[in-house]
Amino acid sequence: MGSEDIAGMIGRVALGDRKAFASLYRDTSPKLFSICLRILKDRVEAEEALQEVYIKIWQRASVFAADTGAPSSWLATIARNQAIDTLRGRKPVADELDTAYDLADGDLDPEAQTVLRDEGRRIDTCMEELEAERATAVRQAYVEGLSYQELADQFGVPLNTMRTWLRRSLLKLRECMER
Repeated sequence: MGSEDIAGMIGRVALGDRKAFASLYRDTSPKLFSICLRILKDRVEAEEALQEVYIKIWQRASVFAADTGAPSSWLATIARNQAIDTLRGRKPVADELDTAYDLADGDLDPEAQTVLRDEGRRIDTCMEELEAERATAVRQAYVEGLSYQELADQFGVPLNTMRTWLRRSLLKLRECMER
């Protein structure tokens, strides 16, 4: 199947043609599935991501411009981005580390547990000194693992502004912790 055929099907999908959508799925899903599988390395997640890919294709077919690039590249980009989003949506590693650390807490002597609790309270106190939005951004970036771009989108600020927020907030936290 050539680029023109795929572009034609995408154009018909943009008009709501379900048969064209079924043909597009039949002809392109093996390649898009392989992209998802290569990134996610999990068959079930790749299958779920592929479903989301085709939902996005159905919703966004009208914005595809055949003169700006190859339709297969457009489809592959949607698949790649969806797989990456799925990968980011996995439970953050920090949660797994916290769980493992909590299990290990029982092995700590009472003095070490007290020191850890005090340190946690100091961090909480320092976080309270930050503006509420900045504190939330710091938690989401460094505990939940959100990317700078995701945070910028969530807070409705430019990417460089988010970077500046986080850098300045970390400097304030370090100052506070050194007192």
